[in-house]
Amino acid sequence: MLENKIALVTGAAKGIGRAIALALAAEGATVVVNYNGSAERAEKTVEEIRALGADGCAYQCNVADTQAALAMIKEVTAKYGSLDILVNNAGITRDNLIMKMSEEDFDAVINANLKGCFNTIKAVSRQMLKQRSGRIINITSVSGILGNAGQANYAASKAGVIGLTKTMARELASRGITVNAVAPGFVDTDMTQVLSDSVKEAATAQIPLGRFGKPEDIANMVAYLASEKAAYITGQIISVDGGMAI
Repeated sequence: MLENKIALVTGAAKGIGRAIALALAAEGATVVVNYNGSAERAEKTVEEIRALGADGCAYQCNVADTQAALAMIKEVTAKYGSLDILVNNAGITRDNLIMKMSEEDFDAVINANLKGCFNTIKAVSRQMLKQRSGRIINITSVSGILGNAGQANYAASKAGVIGLTKTMARELASRGITVNAVAPGFVDTDMTQVLSDSVKEAATAQIPLGRFGKPEDIANMVAYLASEKAAYITGQIISVDGGMAI
């Protein structure tokens, strides 16, 4: 259980992030719902958190903006007195074959998906070091493990998150802080619902379990890694992908 724990989930207004926020709230955590786009969706997630009997609030911030990310961590810590769980879920895609990919689309994905993780981890590390405890969980992707045609920027960003996770685990372990990553495969979210039927069929054919995952499949693993049950797990990349990365 996560009573008296303060959690911050980035990109938590919808999809996997929303499911993670609700899973942590169900375990008793107070959850800060970070969002960059839809305030309405973020507030709806907060309402769902409160319906579970937990506390929460919404906070708008583009985590790719270093100063904005720092200000968010400072304000959350000042409001609640601590920050125990950081889940880096915020991310975007700008898919294209590399010959057609613009520099702007490459930079945008790297900044949101990888630099955003760097910004929040750097900002929260001082507080967690002071507490001598903390859980950092980064959402990477099966694309960062296997690669994926048409996703050079996304796969590179998510592979970078894997390297960042392992390095931060080594740097922070001596103070009781664990750093792990969860690598989803194809999950039924807004991001995958826009795919054509033929693309979905081809993707499903690559999954040994023969289906897309649900956001709750990812959220359940994150909730476990945030708990005391996972206190001896750090530096790990855990695939929740129906067997794609076997």
